[in-house]
Amino acid sequence: MGIIAKPIGFLLTLIYKLVGNYGISLIILTFIVKLALYPLYAKQIKSSADMAEMSEKSQEIQRRYANDREKMNEEMQKLYAESGFNPASGCLPMLIQFPIIMGLFALLRNPMKYMSDPVMMFANHESFLWIKDLAQPDLWILPLLAGLATFFAFSMNNAMTMQQPGASAGQNKAMNMIMKYFFPLSILWLARSYPAGLAIYWAGGQFMQIFFNLRINKIKEEMNKEKEHKKLVARAEKEIARKKRARMKGSYQ
Repeated sequence: MGIIAKPIGFLLTLIYKLVGNYGISLIILTFIVKLALYPLYAKQIKSSADMAEMSEKSQEIQRRYANDREKMNEEMQKLYAESGFNPASGCLPMLIQFPIIMGLFALLRNPMKYMSDPVMMFANHESFLWIKDLAQPDLWILPLLAGLATFFAFSMNNAMTMQQPGASAGQNKAMNMIMKYFFPLSILWLARSYPAGLAIYWAGGQFMQIFFNLRINKIKEEMNKEKEHKKLVARAEKEIARKKRARMKGSYQ
């Protein structure tokens, strides 16, 4: 992960030289990274929603042509072509984000391995707020903040992401309930073991994630309203056309 950790380490060094405080530098770095990844995250959420919508349509096709595999495949290809949906589109943002996140973790777990500037050797051990040494774990406050932020961000992600194809509602619900509590507890436990600087990054990133989720929720509500409006307009136009045909038919008689 050095190929990613070193450029991020250079950016962290630059920020530190500008602000002169390692804790604040980590918060600014978190903001920059999360802001840079926001378009990818938004695309991933949109792809998940599109996938769920496509799943409903594909299941309808499967029911309709259960006894005709050739016709079913033909209709599925037609559905994908008309919608312009790419099943792999939801994976790409995740694949791009993963090495960046891993590079950040590598950097913040072992800063001096990826930052050669001597000034960072001392910066890594600075105090910040109640934390006496950012290179050492904070046993409770930061881990609790990281765990709580992860819980709320994960819960919001579940609410935003519609049911995925390939699994039943019961399976999805059970898995989400396990992860909803297990993942934040795992973060709490890990944050008590890792340097406080890494816990600052994770907690700050998850709080930013919550605000991102609120923003995406608002966008989705606006999109749903627009979609419903288009459906109403299409239904009204269809009804007007039907009445017009009926009047024309009556006039001919």
